[in-house]
Amino acid sequence: MRCDVCQKNEATVYLTQIVEGKMQKVNLCEVCAKEKGVSDPTGFALADLLLGLGAAQQIEHGQPSQRCTVCGFTQADFKKTGRLGCSACYDTFADGLANLLRGMHKGLRHTGKMPAKLSRRFAMADRVKSLETELQRAVKEEKYEDAARLRDEIQKLEHELQA
Repeated sequence: MRCDVCQKNEATVYLTQIVEGKMQKVNLCEVCAKEKGVSDPTGFALADLLLGLGAAQQIEHGQPSQRCTVCGFTQADFKKTGRLGCSACYDTFADGLANLLRGMHKGLRHTGKMPAKLSRRFAMADRVKSLETELQRAVKEEKYEDAARLRDEIQKLEHELQA
């Protein structure tokens, strides 16, 4: 049975909890169990893992009076609706949102899914941009041998991108 969180590793930790008459089961691999803090099953709330409420509760305890200066949305409003009031809320609640997202996902950057070939092309395009910046720096510092090497590498990558 696969881990419910990462969907990659074999599950070795099986949690079952009955909340309001409904049974909830979660199967975790060792790595995800450690990441979610499942070292002591008696002190762990399955609902927190499923709903990400643990992080949300930490947000409320940390700064209870925090309010968006633009729309007046509070953290309690966010917890009730699961939505933010305006774009300024992302800045206002940035610290708490980061903790919440870490609890729900593997990281803070949404990468989504895309075909592997397209992903490689994006990586190559990013590499070209990075090399161009290095090239400009090398020219500015009059390091012409480095600049020539960077130019050749950029040309090679651009040729691969056009293929």
